[in-house]
Amino acid sequence: MSALEKIKTICVCGAGTMGSGIAQIAAQAGFKTIQFDVNETMLEKSKTSITASLQKLVEKEKITEAEKNITLARLSFTNITEACKADIIIEAIVENKEIKAALFNKLASINNAETIFATNTSSISVSEIAASTIVSPRVAGMHFFNPAPLMKLVEIVRGKSTNESVTETLAALAKQMGKTPVICKDAPGFIVNRVARHYYLEAMFLVEKGLCTIEDIDAVMEATGFKMGPFKLMDLIGMDINYSVSNIVWNALGKPERLHPSPIQKDKVDKGALGRKTGKGFYKY
Repeated sequence: MSALEKIKTICVCGAGTMGSGIAQIAAQAGFKTIQFDVNETMLEKSKTSITASLQKLVEKEKITEAEKNITLARLSFTNITEACKADIIIEAIVENKEIKAALFNKLASINNAETIFATNTSSISVSEIAASTIVSPRVAGMHFFNPAPLMKLVEIVRGKSTNESVTETLAALAKQMGKTPVICKDAPGFIVNRVARHYYLEAMFLVEKGLCTIEDIDAVMEATGFKMGPFKLMDLIGMDINYSVSNIVWNALGKPERLHPSPIQKDKVDKGALGRKTGKGFYKY
């Protein structure tokens, strides 16, 4: 029996947009899926969001009504930590190393010695998260992209102490979910967020200098083949998340000037204009 064949239950911690998306694709891939969040209101929103997302797939004839109902039957929602017993734990909670590690340690105490702990962090060092846990060889990164049900790429991040079998299992799981896994070593920003910093930062630099408008940059980039211009994409990701990633990468690489976080974005974060989730960012929604 392969390592993946042993995986029956997945617990997704965090019922925000990303957590909901991951829970949906886990259930669609045939796994019993537990969605955990301390906030009951968030769990209700997640259930509504997943149901609506699956219904759209039915309407587009991507899945049948029966498949939608089977997927929903695989899902359960809980705010009780003790209910988070699974073969794989995927956390998609706040971007804070200490909070992520504390969650893993708490869940490690109620799970078995083979449970894998995957962090969906977009830029925090997987090695540092793992080092603060009691299960470091079983901790790895499994970084999905927003929106998780649509985006194909998943970064599987190997920390300094991660067992090879753990990354292999997570890569196989990503394929089972219909994703394209790329395994990489732990490094600031991993692959995508390291490369993408310039896409965002150079765009904001041009606006800061008054050389062109937000709308012009987005239009030009979309005309050259990008699905979203940098400003629309930052609004979709969330200004707070994107700005946090920029700071983490900048600090981890020794604060090079070329990666200096943008004051334009800091101002948006300070004002609570975080993008789509707040109704206003670089654009109004």
